[in-house]
Parts: sequence; structure tokens; C-alpha cells
Amino acid sequence: MITNDELDELLEKLGKIRGRHTELVTVLIPAGANIYTIADQIAAEQSTADNIKSKTVRKNVMDALEMISRELKKYKKTPDNGMAIFCGNVSEKEGQNDIQLWIIEPPQPLKTRLYRCDQVFVISPLQEMREVQEVYGLLVMDRREATIGLLEGKNIKVIRKMSSGVPGKIRAGGQCLSPDTLIETKNGNIKIKDVKIGDEIKSLNIENNKIIFSKCLNKWTKNKSEYLQIITKNNSIISSAEHLFFLWDNNSLIEVQADWIKKNAILLNNNLEAEKVKKIINKKQEIELIDIETEAENFFANGILVHNSSQRFERITEGLAKEFFKRVADSMKEIFFDMPKLKGILVGGPIPTKEEFLQKGELVTKLKDMVIGIKNLGNTDESGLEELVELSHDILSQQEIIKEKKILEKFFETLGKNPDKAVYKIDDVKKALKYGAVSLLILSKKLDKKTARELRNEAENISSEVEMISTETEEGEQFWNLGGIGALLRFKV
Repeated sequence: MITNDELDELLEKLGKIRGRHTELVTVLIPAGANIYTIADQIAAEQSTADNIKSKTVRKNVMDALEMISRELKKYKKTPDNGMAIFCGNVSEKEGQNDIQLWIIEPPQPLKTRLYRCDQVFVISPLQEMREVQEVYGLLVMDRREATIGLLEGKNIKVIRKMSSGVPGKIRAGGQCLSPDTLIETKNGNIKIKDVKIGDEIKSLNIENNKIIFSKCLNKWTKNKSEYLQIITKNNSIISSAEHLFFLWDNNSLIEVQADWIKKNAILLNNNLEAEKVKKIINKKQEIELIDIETEAENFFANGILVHNSSQRFERITEGLAKEFFKRVADSMKEIFFDMPKLKGILVGGPIPTKEEFLQKGELVTKLKDMVIGIKNLGNTDESGLEELVELSHDILSQQEIIKEKKILEKFFETLGKNPDKAVYKIDDVKKALKYGAVSLLILSKKLDKKTARELRNEAENISSEVEMISTETEEGEQFWNLGGIGALLRFKV
């Protein structure tokens, strides 16, 4: 398996190669792929390459594929982290052939499967692999849904999607029924369009589970562009998608919007009996709907218990939102709490939901302290994760600079106050590495690659951490002027 330093050096070399024609072959084999299937694909590509018009290109591509095919036969299975194969004519002189082959077993699992002939080698999946030193947690949410994701290098991965069951905000007039809906009153059944304010409407006293009659307090009409027809064994009711119904679940009533009701859900009829939903029809059609409000905050419509209080609706949504926030917080703890490479968390969503979640959502202190950015956005699905990352480029780049500054601040402070625990001259650093005394090796990114690679290898052999420092900050420039090499020690040498 290739080391990180060897991979960096090889990628730099491969990235500079340019073919005279589309004769550089890249084969990427992901971890877990069947090596024999890949070998069969290469054999099939050899047949296809026979149709290339240019004699020179045809020969170079077929020679490259033949060389790859021979190498694949040496493997009985795909290496644990997959394989990356690069082969082709790298000669810079027209008419001369120099077919070279590189086979890489990457240090991390390869996720990309690819076959391509081009004028360049496709090295971006391996480059991105090297960029994934730390990861960032992502959360986009509103009151109805949340998507938790992970940013690994440039890759955004969806970890978990969650729904709350919290209905959307409802103003008076949003919850409506068909004008022909039958309402039970003290004077018999009448259509809802004929109900008058003051009429006594059959309702349910939820606290003591008794049928009562309560006064109609308000009535309104609303035009809608779509509606639902909910069909039960004995009843049928037409309503707006936002109208609130009572579901009977585990001997208790649960309020939900009409568009959250599913087939086989249990409603309550005017005899206080359970009634199963047989079918739900969604129709997109202009329709005039009517609703009323009663003192009991509910009534029976076409024999089915519904409720209609905007105030009660708000209390319900607040309770559901609080429970949803807790579930999101618990999921984030499960996913991120012990993630070793987690560098920070980005949160996005509409105002004020995301702020409310961070204040009241019971997110553990460790994760709350790792929130490095909060962005306003509307989408809360996979596209929301992408938008969140796009809006956070400034934060992400700044985090790397902050990290470098903290490392160098500690190095310079140790060098000044406790010089026995910090060294910076190359001979002193090499000596400390030889004795296994280095806990952290610090190298400037401007350092020549040969020296940097040798020192990194020595550090990794004694399980030392290694940090590469840019010269984008004042501290980074100062460190480079000091020689670009430094180390914090475990013990005095």
C-alpha cells in the first residue's frame, strides 16, 4: 500500500503528464469491487479500441490495455482499499512510444469506479482523498424536516433525513371543509354552509370524553386549489390539506393535519367509536371550502371528529417542534459526538428555526461549542446541504488559518518559555526524531518536498503528529523565515 507522502509525490507527477492524443488510460477500482468483473471490462475495451481510426492512437491504447490486463491477472481479489491504475504513452516526442504503468493501492478506501481514455490521467478522486484530513458536520432544518450530513473534503454525504410531523403555520381560514359537509346541531343535521354563529354544535369534551354541544363562535370561507377526500368505512369527508383531524392511537387522541393521515389510520366517529381510513384521494381542483370555530375547539363533520382552533393548533405545533428538536439533537449526538476527525459543525435553515433549535433543542454542549457557522437558507434537503457548504466557504477557509495560528502560537510560546520542549533547527529536529522525542512535527508548505517527505516518514515511524503550515498568516511567514521546520517534544533531548 502506498504511503500518503508517496501518493502526494506520484499525484504531482501524474498531474503534469499530457498525452499527445486521447491515449492515457485511467482505471479506478473501488473498494469491494469484483476484480474479475473489472478484468472482463478491460478485455471488452480492448475490442472496442480496435475501432479507433488513428493507427498510432489505436496501438498506444491497445498496448496500455494489454499491459493493464496482464497486471490484473496477478490479483485474485481487489485490495481492501481498491486500486487506481494509470497507463499510457508518456513520451513527449511525436512518433516515439514510452508506455508506462502505475498501480496504486490507496491509503484510504476508493469510492469511485471509472474507465477513461483521455489526454490526461484522472487523478481528482485520489487528490480529494488526500484533502480529507478533517470533516465537518452539516445540519439543515426547519420545523418540518431536517437533513444531517457530512462534508469530507469536497464530498457531501447525507447521513440521516428526519421528519417532524409538525404542520405548517396556519392562519384563520386555512382549515376548511366542503360546503356540503353535514354538521350535527341541537336542531338536527345541517350543512356547514348553513351554520350560523351562535348555533350549538355537537362536540367532544376531550377532558372527560363526553359528547357536548358548544356554540359556534366564528365562520369563514376560503378558496383552495386542491383538497383531500378521506374515506372511512362509514363516512367520507372533503377538507383542505391543512385541516386538523384527531387520530385515535393507543387510547389517546393525536392531532394531525389531513395531509399527514395515511391509509388504515384510525379516526373517531360521532359514536366515539374507532373508524379506519380506507382510502385518501388528493385532487388538484379549485374549490370553495368553509369552516367554523366552536367553544370546545372541535366538532363532528360528516360523523368524524375534527378540530378547528388556531390557538390549540399553535400549542400542538410547539409541542411537536420541541419533540422534533430533541430527536434531531439526539441524532447529532449519536453521529458526531465521538467522531475523531470532526472539526466543526455548520447549521442552516430559515429564520428563526435554526436559532431556536440551538437555544432550546437540547444539543449537548460539546457539539454546540463546535458550531462554527449559521447560515440562512430555505432548502432543508440534500440541496440544502450543498447550499450550506457553498455559503460557508469563507468560514471553512478561515478555520484552517485559525488552526495554523493556534499551532504556531503554541510552538513560539513553548520556544520562548520552555525551550527544552521545542526545537527548530533541522539537525536538532532530526536528533529529536531519532530519539523518539517528537510529539508534533511542524513543516512549512514551502519546504522542499524531499526534505518534508523524509521528516514526515521519520515522524510517522515514531507515531508523531505532523502539521503542514502555510505562509498565508504572519505567524506562518515568521515560521518559514525561522527555517520552516519545528517540533514540540515529549521530553528533553
